[in-house]
Amino acid sequence: MGLRCGMRTTKCQLLVTSLCVMLLGLSIATLSTVTHYGLHFALISDISLESNSYRVIHHAAFYFGICLSMTLILAALLSSAATVRESQCLTAMGFFCFALAFCGLIPAACWRFTHSTEVEDSMMDVYDLVYEEVRRNASSFRRHELTAIHEAFLCCGKHSPFGDTANVERKTCPPGQVRDAGQDCLREIQDFLKKHMNFVSMLLGVTIGFTVYGMILTSFLWFSIHFSSNLDRKGKYILRER
Repeated sequence: MGLRCGMRTTKCQLLVTSLCVMLLGLSIATLSTVTHYGLHFALISDISLESNSYRVIHHAAFYFGICLSMTLILAALLSSAATVRESQCLTAMGFFCFALAFCGLIPAACWRFTHSTEVEDSMMDVYDLVYEEVRRNASSFRRHELTAIHEAFLCCGKHSPFGDTANVERKTCPPGQVRDAGQDCLREIQDFLKKHMNFVSMLLGVTIGFTVYGMILTSFLWFSIHFSSNLDRKGKYILRER
């Protein structure tokens, strides 16, 4: 009786957890897509510089996010099916998907905190290189790229120690926008990324919590199904004719 009651409780919790994990998987897929194709990130990634280190991070984050979201959604679907059908095989597969997602989430969270400024630095390096190329030779191609960055981040120029920047900003800043300390592009890029990465960190933390809880529930459900089937077989006898 106690085992059946515990199994029912576990099944209810696992269904709710599976729903939350599926929503988190969809959220990660949406965030990865928005980050990959969003104006601010795609603009920096598409700038044709040989030393554009942000491009590697940009593509790696997208593919990692899509793979992680698919693993989470699969784990949620398998766990839901295992709960309804009380299948040990589906429960084990659900646990495996949760464990696989956990193995991907932990390195991602560690990378986020050990390389907390790498994304910011790579994006600001790209802006610095484009800005200095425009300041030195006023290339029309680079000038269009710099203008696009200014329009996307709603900023204008930067404080440069290499000389007067008024000429560059007059040609590349949006019309009617006057540069001041609050519109420095390096600061605007840093503030934008800080908000974005804080949201990513929160999403990773919540997902790790639900993934661990899903692993606990699927393992408990597997053992409950296993011992329940053993108990059902006890006390059954086969009468043989003499």
